[in-house]
Amino acid sequence: MSIGHGAGHPSGGSGLLTEIDHVAIAVHDLDAAVAYYGSVFGATVAHRERIESDGVEEALLKVADSYVQLLTPVRDSSPVAKYLAARGEGIHHVGYRVADCAEALQAVKDAGGRTIDERPRPGSRGTTVAFVHPKGAFGTLIELVEE
Repeated sequence: MSIGHGAGHPSGGSGLLTEIDHVAIAVHDLDAAVAYYGSVFGATVAHRERIESDGVEEALLKVADSYVQLLTPVRDSSPVAKYLAARGEGIHHVGYRVADCAEALQAVKDAGGRTIDERPRPGSRGTTVAFVHPKGAFGTLIELVEE
């Protein structure tokens, strides 16, 4: 089975990936980033949440049917804190919507891909998520998001 196209997938056009859920940007100062997007682009926060399990606080800015997710660490041991220390502010990952997170994660594994999560887990705003490791995904950290 190839990733992306196959029988039984929504619409057939995008395979398991139904649309872009969000682009995540790691920032040092969440309030400053929110203020920038508001003053420059008129963007407003659609959802804000602290995700203790990931050690981050997020602000989601609605853009059409997707989001810009601004992320800042709330503890030094979080993956986002380590990312900021190593690479500085910038794009952290891309979140793709999927109809079935477990099915999409299994497709990655079946194709020999490397995952960060062995099984789907709760995400922000009531979603189910799983991460695909950037090694094996052309250098991009991918989040699979089931609403």
